[in-house]
Amino acid sequence: MFRALHTAASGMLAQQMDLDNIANNLANASTNGFRRRRLEFQDLLYQNLVVPGSAATQQTTVASGLEIGLGTRPASTELVQSQGDLDTTNNPLDLAIQGAGFFQIKMPSGEMAYTRAGSFHLDAQGQIVDAAGDQLQPQISVPLNATQISIGSDGTVSATIPGQTNAQLIGTITLATFPNSGGLESAGQSLFYPTTASGQPIIGNPGGAEGLGKLQQGALEQSNVNVVDEFIQMITAQRSYEANSRVVKAADEMFQDLNGLSQ
Repeated sequence: MFRALHTAASGMLAQQMDLDNIANNLANASTNGFRRRRLEFQDLLYQNLVVPGSAATQQTTVASGLEIGLGTRPASTELVQSQGDLDTTNNPLDLAIQGAGFFQIKMPSGEMAYTRAGSFHLDAQGQIVDAAGDQLQPQISVPLNATQISIGSDGTVSATIPGQTNAQLIGTITLATFPNSGGLESAGQSLFYPTTASGQPIIGNPGGAEGLGKLQQGALEQSNVNVVDEFIQMITAQRSYEANSRVVKAADEMFQDLNGLSQ
C-alpha cells in the first residue's frame, strides 16, 4: 500500500506536467511559427520480488516472475515539426516556409538563433530584421528608395528602383535545417538554439538539394497546434489524474482498515 501511494503520486505529478505542457501549447495556438511540444513518459524502476527465469525447482524455471512497478516520470518534451497552415497577408516582408527549414537570426550577443516565424521588417538602415530588431542572416540591405521588394521561392531578393527598368538583385535568403530538429532548445520569442542533440545547422537555399522547403512571400505560417487534439489530450490527462487520486484514496482507506484491526 505504501508503494501504491508513491506510484499514484508519481502519476499525478506526471499528469500535472502534461497539463502544463498542454496549457503552453494552447496559449500559443495563435503564435506564428510556433512548434507544439509533446510530453513523453517513461515507467520507473521495478521491484523484482521473483526474478523471471529464476529456478522454481531443479528442473523448472519461473515463467513470468513477480515484478511491481514504481510509477512513471516525464522523460522529454519532443518538439513536433509538422507544417502549420499558411495565412495570406500580402505583406511583402512576410515569409512562410513550405517544408523543412528555419530562418537564421543574428542575436545581439553574436549567437545565431533560428525561427519559423517569418514576420520581417526594415530598420532605419534598410536591413531586414525581425520584430525584435535582430537581423535576418545572411544580411540583406534594401535600398531606401526601393518601391517594391520581390522574394522568390528560392530565396532570391530583388528590389525595384526608380529609374531602372529591371529589378535589382540585392541578396539571397538561405535557410537552416538540423539532423534532429526535435532536439532544438526553445528560447522564447519563437526562437530556437542548437544543442548537442539537434546537431549543427545545415545551410542551403530554399528548395535546394538539402531538402529545405520553399519560401512563399506575403504569407505567414501559423502555429501547428491543433486545438481539438489538445483538448482531447487535456481530457485524457484530467481523467488519468482523477484515476491516480482514487488510488491514493483507496490506499488510504485500506490503511484505516488496518488501523481499525489493531485497536
